[in-house]
Amino acid sequence: MAERKTRVAILFGGRSAEHDVSRASAANVLRSLDPDRYDVTAVGITRDGRWIVARVGNGIGTGGSALTIPDDGPRLVLLPGGQGRTLVLDGDAAGVRELPAFDVVFPVLHGPNGEDGTVQGALELSDVAYVGSRVMGSAAAMDKDVAKRLMRDAGLPIVPYVAMSAAAPLSYDDAVAAVGSPEVFVKPANMGSSVGVSRARTAAEFDACCRLAFRFDSKILVERCIAPIREVECSVLEHADGAVRASQLGEIVPSDKHGFYSYDAKYLDAEGALLQVPANVPSPVADRIRELAITTFRVLGCEGMARIDFFLHGEQAFVNEANTLPGFTNISMYPRLWEASGLPQSALMDVLIGHALERHRRSRSLTFQRE
Repeated sequence: MAERKTRVAILFGGRSAEHDVSRASAANVLRSLDPDRYDVTAVGITRDGRWIVARVGNGIGTGGSALTIPDDGPRLVLLPGGQGRTLVLDGDAAGVRELPAFDVVFPVLHGPNGEDGTVQGALELSDVAYVGSRVMGSAAAMDKDVAKRLMRDAGLPIVPYVAMSAAAPLSYDDAVAAVGSPEVFVKPANMGSSVGVSRARTAAEFDACCRLAFRFDSKILVERCIAPIREVECSVLEHADGAVRASQLGEIVPSDKHGFYSYDAKYLDAEGALLQVPANVPSPVADRIRELAITTFRVLGCEGMARIDFFLHGEQAFVNEANTLPGFTNISMYPRLWEASGLPQSALMDVLIGHALERHRRSRSLTFQRE
């Protein structure tokens, strides 16, 4: 008798400005899962938060660049404590039915309401295995202010910054005094893919940058601009036995017309940036960055996977941020770096799912009641 396939639910879309990036990532994840090993159901999360079961063949093996979410598709509800059981609401046609329980959920989500611990909390309450960091690691890494405080307390090198809220804004002069530079980057505290990030050199530019960043978050960061600077990334992967590995390094070289690795340079402009894999970094510096990547992964409580991003100024490396659900698009660094390190994307999927299943097994062995 053939061994039962592992039932996988792929979550994609989501309620964030990175909704479209998630759809593109999910298409590649689906194509990378071995159909002989995995029985996959794609579940799209609409921009208003509904969970919709995507139709069979929706981007799976078709070469499509992004998955779509059928607005009229059946809705899915995870059952609290259901160990992967779900209800499907078919509307007037067929009422309510139950799908076979999922063994593991793969959240291919980016940004708020997906990468920040919210979905992870729902999956914990559902008592189902899932890929990636749990609630604490997801939330800590997502909030750039909290992450930088933890990294600073651990002695990790970070670029000087200051955080401010809409209720207590800083003037340009106060921000410059805090970070020690008249040229700054302004960014939302809880966002990814460079959404809402811009650069300011004057008070007027600073005010405009703050207005942009506050569109996406109630807390923003002002960070010193260090030049010349290189943007280097490292993929970190945790195996089922707890071993943590760091990949080769990759470098992002934005085109002159963008100036930095903006959202447009990443996803809208085919010539917006050059991705160099492996990065042209001296071996001692590369080894140091890989060590910093693993340390950052552990300091922030990450699990499963993360892409750790660095700024390189000469031979001085600064940790920029950790992405606990990095992109899996056809240009994304996380899978490309593992490919360059000898781990193809299909094997990468096996490691991530294997880690999720083993962690859930260990978690269920814990005692939550007093004797």
